[in-house]
Amino acid sequence: MSAVELKPAGAPERRIYWTVVDCWNVVRRGLTHYQRQPVYIAWQLGFPILSVLLYGYVFGGAMKQPGDGNYRDFLMPGMFVMTMAFGFMNTATTVVNDATKGVIDRFRSMPMAPSAVVAGRGVNDLIVACAELSILAATAFAMGWRSDGGVLGTLAGFGLLLLLRFCLIWVGVWLGLLVPSPEAAGGLYAVVFPFTMISSIFVPPSSMPDWLGTVAAWNPISSTAAATRELFGNPVAGDGSWIQEHALLMAVVWPLVMTAVFLPLAVRRFQRLSR
Repeated sequence: MSAVELKPAGAPERRIYWTVVDCWNVVRRGLTHYQRQPVYIAWQLGFPILSVLLYGYVFGGAMKQPGDGNYRDFLMPGMFVMTMAFGFMNTATTVVNDATKGVIDRFRSMPMAPSAVVAGRGVNDLIVACAELSILAATAFAMGWRSDGGVLGTLAGFGLLLLLRFCLIWVGVWLGLLVPSPEAAGGLYAVVFPFTMISSIFVPPSSMPDWLGTVAAWNPISSTAAATRELFGNPVAGDGSWIQEHALLMAVVWPLVMTAVFLPLAVRRFQRLSR
């Protein structure tokens, strides 16, 4: 066997080990920012609580739930979905800040795995998403919301919420690497706001005009909202359409499709950044 064919034993294992270590260092850096910036924690974790209180108490009395019961039982799963959907804005803002301040360039100049930067961002945001859901669920519980889907149904519902957040992380990373400045990233709210409003988060699509109800029903977050309501045993506003009858299936299909599209886009965009 020639010298060219010889490979050091354990080289792939060492690469995997250092990739995991580099990824964890990126995650630890992101979590350290929360420790040093408590105001940012208060905003990111406090916004979901304020949203639940606002929509649940201020508007809840004027809203009619499909069927009988409390509107908050219909609202709470939708609020969980909205929190996961808005979370990608935090991802985009953090990424564009790192890009404009040269942090990503410093990462690229270091002897670290390139995939660790993107993967570390994703793991960090999933940890924050778990914290957001825990706080939001505790707030909803205090307001009287309950999950009647049992332990497995409840865990599956929260799993679908995290799956939605996971796919939107890559949308946020891609947009964060695409927009030129933090100010431009703030303008993305003009996109995400109608994306969440034209859905089944707050009202059933059947209460909208026919054309708008169709758009809302086929909104990916509507599938997650309907699926989590079903798994939590909360009221489900179905109109007999195919997309709503197969909400559980589409709540898995939509995130997988979005991940398959935006994860490669995010990685490719990161690889094309100038050193």
